[in-house]
Amino acid sequence: MTQCGESRKEATKPRNLLSTRKTTRLGTWNVRTMYEAVKALQVAREMEGYQLDILGLCETRWTNAEECQLASGETVLYSGHLEENSPHTEGVGILLSTHAKRALIGWKAEGPRLISDEFRSRKKDINLHVIQGYAPTNDKDQDVKETFYKMLQNTIEQVRRKDILILMGDFNAKVGSDNVGFEEIMGKHGLGVRNENGELFAEICATNGLMIGGTVFPHKQTHKSTWVSPDQQTENQIDHICVNKKFRKSMRDVRVYRGADVASDHHLLISTIQLKLKRRQGIVNNHRYRYNVEFLREPSSREEFNVAVKNRFQVLETLGEDSSVEETWEATKEGWTTGCQEVLGKRKREHKPWISATTLRKIEERKKKKDQVNRSKTRAAKAKAQEEYTKAIKEVKVSVRKDKRNYVDDLARGAEEAAGAGNMRGLYETTKKLAGRYKNAEVPEKDKE
Repeated sequence: MTQCGESRKEATKPRNLLSTRKTTRLGTWNVRTMYEAVKALQVAREMEGYQLDILGLCETRWTNAEECQLASGETVLYSGHLEENSPHTEGVGILLSTHAKRALIGWKAEGPRLISDEFRSRKKDINLHVIQGYAPTNDKDQDVKETFYKMLQNTIEQVRRKDILILMGDFNAKVGSDNVGFEEIMGKHGLGVRNENGELFAEICATNGLMIGGTVFPHKQTHKSTWVSPDQQTENQIDHICVNKKFRKSMRDVRVYRGADVASDHHLLISTIQLKLKRRQGIVNNHRYRYNVEFLREPSSREEFNVAVKNRFQVLETLGEDSSVEETWEATKEGWTTGCQEVLGKRKREHKPWISATTLRKIEERKKKKDQVNRSKTRAAKAKAQEEYTKAIKEVKVSVRKDKRNYVDDLARGAEEAAGAGNMRGLYETTKKLAGRYKNAEVPEKDKE
């Protein structure tokens, strides 16, 4: 698939991820699990909404190490347990946009807690390395922690000194606001008090000259805390994004965006990277939007849309016979577009065919509930909002399971009818849909030669 005005040769040409004129947005997020129906769709929608090129994922709970492409166009690289019949625990991954995928040089799976990627930049002799990590919690055994940080040190040592290194992920480390002894790798804008994991994380950053971005930029506490307890009383800064000190000025900002929602107790942490601190105004383009016409399948939405368009078209009666064709066309177009925006809304993302419009509405309602939790000022209001948000999470899961069950039942019924009618082609196509189409496993690390 190529973009408008883009040839096939240009569409397959490698791209550069970093430049001196454009900013690159990357983030890290503990999504709690990707081993759940429609979870990948929700994460991809949030990634597009926040215009991220790279999104690191923690606790994916996927097994094996593979590369696959989502139905929405993004590419996901993930690393988990490689043993047979291994549990669906831990796991890390990196979600790439179409542009970032074309800039990818290679990637390497380092186990269920580490994954590394290498990308091209605008400057030919400088590449971008991204390491996504998921460290053990503070209550784990010391041997487990030492094994993780030893593996992390080996991965960092493989990066050339002249390249840009981004280390990010959920390290379960509170580095705190006191930077005594670590003035070169952290600022005074951290959150809380440093714990044992924070000491280990600060030491490895000091050893490799990595600046902890979340402690450098001054923000409100709500834009620093990356994790919140289930009772909404405790907030900690345990997710981090770091950059090597040589390219410290290339990191323009690091902050938390609490509006992103995938039913996780962690918030989305985003960093903006640019090789030069030069502002450039974005180019305004007149985009052609598509609308959620799937909502018209519901009788209530269809009736609401008909009433909205009918009310808009009443304006045409006031134009009179002296109006020109251009005026009539502008009024007609405005009536249609306004009705579509108010009732249907703009379609943000391609989704699986079996997801109903009701489920999509429930996902949007769940996001609004989380926004109410973030905006609550009193403890009672936050508790009430959290209760409604938890209820919305359960409703989304129930609706997704119902849609998937209905979809599978319809496919099975179609396969049975095709077999009875002797339609072998239709039977095979339906069987493929039921079995699922999986991409063959690829070698995680590619040879640059």
